[in-house]
Amino acid sequence: MFKKYLRIAHLWLGLASGLVVFILGVTGCLYVFEEELRPIIYADHYRVQETKKEPLLVSDLLKTAESALGNKAPVSSIVVYNSKDRSYMFRSFADKPVENKLWYWEGIEDRQDAFVDPYTGEVLKIKNSEFEFFRVVMWFHWSLLLKTEIGQPIVGIATIVFVISLITGLVLWWPKNKSAAKQRFWFRWKAGTKWKRKNYDLHNILGYYMMVFALIISLTGLVWAFDWFENSVSWIANGGRTIESVEEIISSDTANFTSNRPVDLVFEQTQKLYPNAVRYLISLPKDSLSAQAVHIKFSSRFDDTTIYFDRYTGEQLKTIGWNDKNNGEKMNFLNYDIHLGSILGFPGKVLAFLASLVSASLPVTGFLIWWGRKKKVKK
Repeated sequence: MFKKYLRIAHLWLGLASGLVVFILGVTGCLYVFEEELRPIIYADHYRVQETKKEPLLVSDLLKTAESALGNKAPVSSIVVYNSKDRSYMFRSFADKPVENKLWYWEGIEDRQDAFVDPYTGEVLKIKNSEFEFFRVVMWFHWSLLLKTEIGQPIVGIATIVFVISLITGLVLWWPKNKSAAKQRFWFRWKAGTKWKRKNYDLHNILGYYMMVFALIISLTGLVWAFDWFENSVSWIANGGRTIESVEEIISSDTANFTSNRPVDLVFEQTQKLYPNAVRYLISLPKDSLSAQAVHIKFSSRFDDTTIYFDRYTGEQLKTIGWNDKNNGEKMNFLNYDIHLGSILGFPGKVLAFLASLVSASLPVTGFLIWWGRKKKVKK
């Protein structure tokens, strides 16, 4: 009797969240390898011809990018890969406040990227990043292309329902005895096995093997969907303590203007300090008093570092690394890599891809099981 009602609950939970779970699974599959695919798909502006020449000064390349982008929006950051065959990317955006907006794009006035060859200064491409394929996929996954305040709760609720469905599915899958277990762990298809049986096995067996990974992906996704869930994770990681994060204001001193090319001075120092970095992201704040932050990314997430510089003198003001964070901040910092599987390197991404693919298939195979039984009862 218990399993009867559990089966009904599992059915309706699956039907209620199925469409959103399918979208999240498919978009997750598409996005998991975006970092590896972008330089291949967009090789014409992501890659440049390797040369023995030294790159031009960042400040000169910045002027070229600003001229190409026009005056619609200032450059807000510069992305530099520590590789001789990669272009420099100059990002700019300006938000346009829109009342009662429904879709994410309704609030974006201009968000463009300029890709510049660091050796020749040639502008390879001006790109509207809001409509770039992987960004559309990301926002579809993030909030169903709705504005965050609307889309995130929908995604979050569907994810919670999916987590409950996974747990109820495991209870329903659990074999009664050893004889039944033999049919639950692997496919035993024969030439005459009907499609209904194959569909049933795909739902049950694949769901069982990918359940742990699907749960991890779902729970890490909830960190972004709900503040209370993110705070709960931090609370648990900090040993049951709530540690308030105090945002420190790090300012530049306009009275000590000592360099005509501060961005070059900052970049040069960062390269000397961290020559083995994978990527440098240099912020260009609008506020004249704000410090200039450089985010340094390594192959291991645990080594990622942020340095704050005085934007006028190039003086180092503060460095924040892994050991400067409390346990809650560390967990939230790693959440993206856990969600994407990249915390385990390329094999982890493959697991995340498979888990997302199976998660997307579960609503489909589950619906077909229900539809087949419904038709059978009517008959």
